[in-house]
Amino acid sequence: MTYKQYKNNAPVPPVQALLMLRKLLETEYEEEKEEYRRHSNAEALPRKVKRGDAWFPVRMGRSYYNSLNQQVIEVHRTADDDVEHNFEFGRPVCFFSVSDKIRFHTVTGTVSYVDGDRMVVSLPDSSSIPALQNMENAGVQLFFDETSYRLMFEALDRAINAKGNRLAYLRDLFGSRRAPETFTFAPMRFPWLNSTQEQAVNNVLRAKDVAVVHGPPGTGKTTTLVEAIYETLHRENQVMVCAQSNMAVDWISEKLVDRGVNVLRLGNPTRVNDKMLSFTYERRFEAHPDYPQLWSIRKAIRELRGARNRRYDDSYHTKLDRLKSRATEIEIRINAEMFGEARVIACTLTGAANRLLDGMKFATLFIDEAAQALEPACWIPLRRASRVILAGDHCQLPPTVKSVESMRGGLGRTLMERIAEIKPEAVTLLKMQYRMNERIMRFSSDWFYGGMVESAPQVGHRGILDYDTPMVWIDTSEIGTDNDGRPLFEEQFVGESFGRINKAEAMLTLATLESYFKKIGKQRVLDESIDVGVISPYRAQVQYVRRLIKKKEFFKPFRHLISINTVDGFQGQERDIVLISLVRANAEGQIGFLRDLRRMNVAMTRARMKLIILGDAGTMTRHPFYKKLYEYVRSLEF
Repeated sequence: MTYKQYKNNAPVPPVQALLMLRKLLETEYEEEKEEYRRHSNAEALPRKVKRGDAWFPVRMGRSYYNSLNQQVIEVHRTADDDVEHNFEFGRPVCFFSVSDKIRFHTVTGTVSYVDGDRMVVSLPDSSSIPALQNMENAGVQLFFDETSYRLMFEALDRAINAKGNRLAYLRDLFGSRRAPETFTFAPMRFPWLNSTQEQAVNNVLRAKDVAVVHGPPGTGKTTTLVEAIYETLHRENQVMVCAQSNMAVDWISEKLVDRGVNVLRLGNPTRVNDKMLSFTYERRFEAHPDYPQLWSIRKAIRELRGARNRRYDDSYHTKLDRLKSRATEIEIRINAEMFGEARVIACTLTGAANRLLDGMKFATLFIDEAAQALEPACWIPLRRASRVILAGDHCQLPPTVKSVESMRGGLGRTLMERIAEIKPEAVTLLKMQYRMNERIMRFSSDWFYGGMVESAPQVGHRGILDYDTPMVWIDTSEIGTDNDGRPLFEEQFVGESFGRINKAEAMLTLATLESYFKKIGKQRVLDESIDVGVISPYRAQVQYVRRLIKKKEFFKPFRHLISINTVDGFQGQERDIVLISLVRANAEGQIGFLRDLRRMNVAMTRARMKLIILGDAGTMTRHPFYKKLYEYVRSLEF
């Protein structure tokens, strides 16, 4: 089987397809490992800090045992900056110190908890704690994630070797054009949903094998999914809900809790507040009535082990075994009660390999944001399920693939995308959107969804100002040149980690926002909490705009209403006003990864009432998509 056959979904035996997928994953693994090795030096440290992949300098805090009996250490970021970081629960980290060169500590840890500039890292043993606490010029950075790759390889191997069971059946079904099986019953009515949301819930309930909920921006995909889970729980005692990222798991978990569903969240949330923490495994574990007794026994075990180092005791092993046996008995009882009461077990795709889930099976697995998940990751929880419901939008952000060879081979093609193509009967497209003004939504609907998405009546004509054009493109190429005859708006390359920057365009972006705020009226912006998103595809541009806005006195009262981030950072969010700084401006018409049109689809569809695009039309419109977009926006002015 060739890369081209796999990428184009050519009819090949399912096992061969997964073997090809495994080879592509191996290529990606080697590429990412090599990239990590290449960038693990003192010269690369400032880039890692700016990208949010490292904290430096840091202060080591206290060390203690958490409720899961893990040795942990607190790490505090002391650098005075507002760089958004990429540390989150479950990610591996390593510690280092900087003198004449960067020196890495031999012990690696795992992020247990992050809240602002404070992080808690679990460690494999306590012997390394003194060395870490005495490190000077210390820092912490994300470590190469060997565990996630290992879990994906194991999942693929399990699927490849499966015989005569449900996993083998799903593997063969997903690799063929055979129609999935369904139940037959009269459609249920859900008056609070629109017609396509109602159809999606019914199709989920009818599916014996697989169903896909395709949710374009603003169409209420989460609302539909929550309803489908809620109805499924009338027929099943417990379901599993997964997503690629912790943030996506948090979002669906929170909505289910609001609906009154008992959710047990494995892992810690990205947004740390009492509501989110209340349904996490760790918080529930330590709130159990038997936990104080377990904690006392664990403390006694640690004290007994410490005492043995000071004196010899013939009864040591007898006492230790008795205490450990009692601790295990209590832990098993607590877990049995917690998992027995929970209706939904929620975790990331890799979190589905947690030892706490050993032996557990679920009739239904829901995978949210499935269009952002690599297919190998989806096979991790699939071994626990009889059927799977995939929800997402493969016309928005794709999964991250770093190897060009793997991308060309088809690793970026998700399980949801593949099933949507070969099993269209399993797909329900949500067609009514509740976010955007009709004219903002129309171009996205026509280009990406065949014109099938429509605006709900209550949002179709929403706007901030009377007689305002909801979507505009400010063409920077029309603004002129400097005294030397060079274009005022010129992109600069700032390294592979950050891509491009266009300083003049960044300043124009803020000037445009200031002008629009003045049209609305400062007091009205504050009274009505009119929120703003400033989006750029390039990280360097985002960081430059953040620095500029800090210096501008005008924006001081409005800073809590303004978010500035990359396209990826705005996935799943929406704002009243959105400004997009495209950055690219060159004579050759090069637009780099802006050729991935799914990113632009995400950026444009974040806006509820006003969308302002800033970019060099001469550069951008050499691509047919941006040419069509530019012509569409200009047509709105007349």
